Amino acid sequence: MRVITTLALGAGMLALSSGVGHAAKPRAGSSDMTTEVIVETASGPVRGVQAANGVSAFLGIPYAASPVGENRWREPQPVATWTSVRDATKYGADCLQAPFPPDAAPIRTTPSEDCLFVNVWKPSSAKPGAKLPVMVWVHGGGFVNGGSSPAVYSGENFARDGVVLISLNYRLGRFGFFAHPALAAEGYGGNFGYLDQIAALRWVKANAERFGGDPANVTVFGESAGGMSMHMLLQAPEARGLFQKVIIESGAGRERSLPTPTIAGAAKAGETFAAGLDAAGLRALPAEKVTGDLSMMTMAQPSYSGPMVDARTIFGSPVEAIAAGLYAKVPIMVGANSADGLPFGTDKAKIFASYGEREAEARKLYDPTGDGAPLQVAVMTSADRTFIEPALAVARALAKRGQAAFLYRFDYAHPDFRKAMGGAPHASELPYVFDTVAARTQWKMVPGEQAVATTTHKLWIDFATHGTPGPAWPVATSDDTRVMLIAEGGAKHGEDPYRARLDFVERTAEAK
Repeated sequence: MRVITTLALGAGMLALSSGVGHAAKPRAGSSDMTTEVIVETASGPVRGVQAANGVSAFLGIPYAASPVGENRWREPQPVATWTSVRDATKYGADCLQAPFPPDAAPIRTTPSEDCLFVNVWKPSSAKPGAKLPVMVWVHGGGFVNGGSSPAVYSGENFARDGVVLISLNYRLGRFGFFAHPALAAEGYGGNFGYLDQIAALRWVKANAERFGGDPANVTVFGESAGGMSMHMLLQAPEARGLFQKVIIESGAGRERSLPTPTIAGAAKAGETFAAGLDAAGLRALPAEKVTGDLSMMTMAQPSYSGPMVDARTIFGSPVEAIAAGLYAKVPIMVGANSADGLPFGTDKAKIFASYGEREAEARKLYDPTGDGAPLQVAVMTSADRTFIEPALAVARALAKRGQAAFLYRFDYAHPDFRKAMGGAPHASELPYVFDTVAARTQWKMVPGEQAVATTTHKLWIDFATHGTPGPAWPVATSDDTRVMLIAEGGAKHGEDPYRARLDFVERTAEAK
């Protein structure tokens, strides 16, 4: 590692906090001094910045060749090496996507089809071979939105606390998950976004030590689509040995959470999107045509399949795959948020009718007085079905196989969130995990939030460092009814306050 010219970036701390733009000229009187730092990666040298807060950042490093032209709808190809020092002081483009204005973690780049980049934050004092724990972040966004550039995903505070934090981009929408009859000679297509994630983890294995990380102590974590990606990594034979621990945040676990078609089913969706084209014609389609209007608001359409069972990255639904012994034998943290629902309607009559002959039982559990707020009823029922009970089912299934699993539920919510939703909504734990609550865009911090962030952030780091998130958090059992609740008063392991609801959801799941 080489240290070169001293520069001042000013109060914006562009390279570390926003990562957008190049280093500025020195500003008279500035105390935010930074130093450019060069690290020799396996592909070539990169120039990042070392800040006065003791953190160095290297942004927008390619881990694979650009997935455009002939590389579209092919597995990630090796990146071309370079000899000149490559600038790594700003984020590379997030992957191409249609806008999703309600996003609580908005991307801060102009999306592009050329997007296979990683970002690295490390303690500035860490020398090559320092053997620090490595954490690799996989963002959510329904496999159609998101990226590594949002401010709340900055790895600065993980690095401050002794972790090498690496985040990655992966192909989204039809670029990432696509099959078509014209690609029959190439296997019809597949989960290219998942293959990107595996390629990024290979880059981590090859390069972590150069940034002071331990390639034999890698924890992969992700939320929502990123959490579902954790299930893929745990199943995929090609991912074996690329990580030693996994954290699954709101990653579901049952087929109902994310119905997964076969490649043949996905090819039908692909043909609906682009009928009559051969492989060359498909790869010649304008990028904006491939993107279309796919976002988290519009993703349920017959011309898009999402991830598919390809017998390469996905072999079946998580609970079934665990029972079949297909998961990597590594410690796993798994959980969800207390109001983790994604309601697509708030008509209580329709919600309860969806339970069929169990409608009366559902009403008794979720709306016993009949005057519950429609949004909160919709959130509770959706959360239990989609994320909370599946997380419990995953922990129990892992425990049954003799695998260490730690079950949590995040239950802190900003007062405005709690008033509207009844608890901690989907993805709301992320600023606390990253200790970046001040970067959140919706609301200013209120008293108590920093303590929650400190607690949550430390639990994640403890797990990544030691394989256990602290002595007060026992492993799950195959019939566990306990959970670690993370709330304003701290983290406490005990009986699950949702037990009756989750027992009901489990019965309905097993009856199908």
